[in-house]
Amino acid sequence: MTQLKNDVFLRALLNQTVEYTPVWMMRQAGRYLPEYRATRARAGSFMGLCTSPDYATEVTLQPLERFPLDAAILFSDILTVPDAMGLGLYFAEGEGPKFERPLRDEAAIKALVAPHVEDKLQYVFDAVSSIRKALDGRVPLIGFSGSPFTLACYMIEGGGSADFRHLKAMMYGRPELLHHILDVNARTVTEYLNAQIRAGAQAVQIFDTWGGALSGPAYREFSLSYMQQIVSGLIREHEGRRVPVILFTKGGGQWLEAMAETGADALGLDWTTDIGEARARVGDKVALQGNLDPNVLFGSPEGIEREVARILASYGTGSGHVFNLGHGISQFADPAHAGVLVDSVHRLSRTYHTQG
Repeated sequence: MTQLKNDVFLRALLNQTVEYTPVWMMRQAGRYLPEYRATRARAGSFMGLCTSPDYATEVTLQPLERFPLDAAILFSDILTVPDAMGLGLYFAEGEGPKFERPLRDEAAIKALVAPHVEDKLQYVFDAVSSIRKALDGRVPLIGFSGSPFTLACYMIEGGGSADFRHLKAMMYGRPELLHHILDVNARTVTEYLNAQIRAGAQAVQIFDTWGGALSGPAYREFSLSYMQQIVSGLIREHEGRRVPVILFTKGGGQWLEAMAETGADALGLDWTTDIGEARARVGDKVALQGNLDPNVLFGSPEGIEREVARILASYGTGSGHVFNLGHGISQFADPAHAGVLVDSVHRLSRTYHTQG
């Protein structure tokens, strides 16, 4: 593989010295970019994009052509995993992802098995290899998956949910059934991420989008323990360097200390947790990623720069910070404002790092 020309992102995740704070954006390849919308129209559908390594490569690189980002992230979707389990993923116009066969009855749940990811999801690994080749060492490539719990939310509810009624009914009424689903998910995600790493992903992130919907004890039992199982099973050295792992639980700022004990290298923060307070709580045990409110991008350029400056000042001096949004960029964001964000981070962060 080509030598990395910019490894600031990887070094920051490992608390190594950097010249500036690296930045990437969750969902950086997406509908806010007109070139993405044009490619999606050519692909014919969202899944048409995801399942084509050529299209996935094209859209992964689009934000890097606009902005001097410090990492690329594989273009895919967390629901490719339950789709590979035969639940029948489809996208209803204006409604988001749905499953034809949600897991509601005991027989279907007990029949759930971990798929052979190399058979079912080879298009993802082909995309990783294609993107790595196209990047030609420009920046590192991030692979990702949903967390076992977040995947289970969609698999049981059949799509998005405001209250996770079916999942929580199972959790409090038949917890052994939910544990079976989570165990299958954890084993599948471990294999899925390892296959991404073998194909060329240089860091991986686990998206626990819905973990924050749980109580503290339920979070530890039904979400965190399974993410820890994944972390312990991942390839951590590849191509002669460490492969960092980032855990991101949206709404999980109250559990950072427990998350820091999983063996992950970094924790993602949403915008509801002060990053300086988070750093004081976890010390140098893990790096921190975040945590601008995505809606700041609807404000003025001056307002964006102000918020960037505030977060950088809150984190303070030294490495261990990867700047990001606290969740995915909105489809309604102005690309020019995303550019202001990236420029502000690079320009303002240098004063917080030792100049060598």
